[in-house]
Amino acid sequence: MEINGLPLHPLVVHATVVLLPVTALVALAYVALAGRREQLRWPLLVLALAAAVLVFVTTMSGEDLLDNRFQGLTGPLAERVEDHEELGLRLRTATWAFAGLAVLTTLLHRRGGALRWVLWALLAAAAVVVVVLVFLAGESGARAVWGL
Repeated sequence: MEINGLPLHPLVVHATVVLLPVTALVALAYVALAGRREQLRWPLLVLALAAAVLVFVTTMSGEDLLDNRFQGLTGPLAERVEDHEELGLRLRTATWAFAGLAVLTTLLHRRGGALRWVLWALLAAAAVVVVVLVFLAGESGARAVWGL
């Protein structure tokens, strides 16, 4: 998985690090700003689906990078890469859950009652989890690359 000889992973990571927090902010705005909910509905849906696809590409390209360029790592670097890989997989799972909640919330946009409140609470919580995991996965990846 390369583009012009460069591994795809470091290229798509930057898009992931930008898109996921932006999507999380849109989700939080959707939940918090009742007057803007209708306007934020479709952008949230599109961004959440794009984030789910992007995080899939990011993890797949990371696995490819590990298999093709970092086989046989040992010592502290291997531990840092393993930490990063584990956090990346957690981020993928959290992003898919977040995207699923975003889809469900936007499709049931006009529903009222307790279901609406439960979906909003779950969506907001998932948005926060995704942002935290983006930070942790990104920070662990930077530590692995730069040896910090």
